[in-house]
Amino acid sequence: MPILNQESFKDSASGDALPKLPLPTLSETLDRYLRCMKHLLTEQQFNKTQKIVKQFGAPGGVGELLQSKLAERRGKKTNWVYDYWLNDMYLNNRLALPVNSSPAMVFPQQNFKAPIDSLRFSAHLISGILEYKTFLDARALPLDYARGQLSGTPLCMEQYYCLFTSYRLPGPDRDTLVAQESSVMPEPEHIIVACKNQFFVLDVVINFRRLNERDLLTQLEKIAKMAGSEDEPVPPIGLLTSDGRTEWAEARSVLMRESTNRDSLDMIERCLCLVCLDEASGTEQSDTTRAAMMLHGGGPSMNGGNRWYDKPMQFIVGADGCCGVVCEHSPFEGIVLVQCTEYLLKYMIASPSKLVRAASVSELPAPRRLRWKCSPEIQKLLSSSADKLHRVVNNLDMNVHKFSDYGKEFIKKQKMSPDAYIQVALQLAYYRCHGRPVSTYESASTRRFQQGRVDNIRSATPEALAFVRAMTDRKLIPSDMEKMELLRCAINAQTKYTVLTITGMAIDNHLLGLREVAREMKIEKPEIFKDKAYLISNHFILSTSQVPTTVEMFCCYGPVVPNGYGACYNPQSDYIIFSVSSFHDSLQTCSAQFVKCLVQGLQDMMDLCKRCNCGPNPSEQRNNPAVEMQIQTETKDKTSQRTPDSTKSKQNAPEVLVKSPETTFVGPRIQEKR
Repeated sequence: MPILNQESFKDSASGDALPKLPLPTLSETLDRYLRCMKHLLTEQQFNKTQKIVKQFGAPGGVGELLQSKLAERRGKKTNWVYDYWLNDMYLNNRLALPVNSSPAMVFPQQNFKAPIDSLRFSAHLISGILEYKTFLDARALPLDYARGQLSGTPLCMEQYYCLFTSYRLPGPDRDTLVAQESSVMPEPEHIIVACKNQFFVLDVVINFRRLNERDLLTQLEKIAKMAGSEDEPVPPIGLLTSDGRTEWAEARSVLMRESTNRDSLDMIERCLCLVCLDEASGTEQSDTTRAAMMLHGGGPSMNGGNRWYDKPMQFIVGADGCCGVVCEHSPFEGIVLVQCTEYLLKYMIASPSKLVRAASVSELPAPRRLRWKCSPEIQKLLSSSADKLHRVVNNLDMNVHKFSDYGKEFIKKQKMSPDAYIQVALQLAYYRCHGRPVSTYESASTRRFQQGRVDNIRSATPEALAFVRAMTDRKLIPSDMEKMELLRCAINAQTKYTVLTITGMAIDNHLLGLREVAREMKIEKPEIFKDKAYLISNHFILSTSQVPTTVEMFCCYGPVVPNGYGACYNPQSDYIIFSVSSFHDSLQTCSAQFVKCLVQGLQDMMDLCKRCNCGPNPSEQRNNPAVEMQIQTETKDKTSQRTPDSTKSKQNAPEVLVKSPETTFVGPRIQEKR
């Protein structure tokens, strides 16, 4: 299998028409770096950093040398930062994928009344997956266009084509993102179904015919029966994929000694995706518990071994109606996950379940159970992986909160960007909790450029700090109008940096490129990258992402540092869903307290806006039937172009719960940083 790097790509939709990612000037980046960091450092730290930066950027200095090398690289590469970014963000990271790296989308709670209902749901879901894949295989997805800031620009589409064709292979020092080889006569396509910690090969193309939904249900019924009939204890091999990447790479090398294991690994690594049939967790179902279950499966005693975390797409179908998808994040960003899952959910509600009996049902070969040979060494490794996952489960402090006082429509009526407004609210929440600003990450798409992924909007701006101090410091007694002016300045600063980021002029990728060029040249690491300020700048205590959806689901992920928060938000017309995560091990963080401060801040900002602007009352919006949204049937979104209005379709059993609060995406910044 070939390595999936930037040269593997050829954008079928926009091709070379998209421009290359620009390279900012050295002086611009260094000036912005100092401005971003000054208020996050002590005066002594900043004075030292200022001297180091000045020396780095001096004429004829090492900075200019590295900048010239980056300029040469830009001329030769499709995207000068892609490989550097992919390695730094994902493949070099040795942490376990669950919670630390892999985000999840949580579907609406399903009402399965009998075991067969979850299998019907799964068959319907797989049918939608195969339908979506036909568009991918034909490279027929409509071109995405940017929305929000600088809207209308065509976007690179290549991430979509990694959904079902890539695999993250663990390595001792660095993982590899692998692409499946194509051939004139490919082997039958298959999905891996995980059930009771066992893995089954479900061929979805047999004798050149794609299985229909009735066939799929029949095969799933066979799998459920086979999984329940295994007499001997089955080793939960999937637990190994939940371990640290170096540990999993070592365990995989042990597994590979046996030909039986090699064959099983090959079938998993080449599959389209996983469908994980989970057992009921036995916990009370809430948004918070369902989010946690998607991220880690409840640990080794529940469904933690019913996973294979290296595959980009794992669809979870729980017997208790807890459903969603967890993704391995390295091949694609959040918009791809959102668009794919929204297509599937809309497909399921708009296309009645087609459980008609086909003539070929009795002729279908039984799905194949993957077998494993487990030596005492593997058993020991499994025990170690189980212990670590158990600690991950106990350590996650998850809190999903639906803020219902108002949503993005109220913010828009204040003539403010909802995303920028919420980012300022997150700064206010952290400051209220901890009394200081911290380095903050908000991912922003760079898909306006060939092979664009993301760069960082540095939301902890000096302007945001001035506003949150005015709102919290009792020694300061600013007027409401002064506070309002500070709020508008903070939002304007956030918006300005957003535009810089989506146009390829932010600092994080540029500094990363300079650092990596120095490493490749084997010169001593420049002092700017050894400076404490650089370490602080990349220790993202607040990792944030806007992930709006057009159906009722939400995204969640874990913190990226031990003493940090993950804060994912989904703004809708009259409410905002926040998924806040932290670690119990950290004495500095508490998700419930952060949410409490976040709610207070949002209420305070609303009150301030109403006093200064005499804005509309959010409660009046909610009571106004004119603002009720219906499913949109014509939009630029690829999913809804093929989805009829759900009110015109009838759903056969099992009922698929999909609610559509609205359909308009807000801005291009719907990539989640992980």
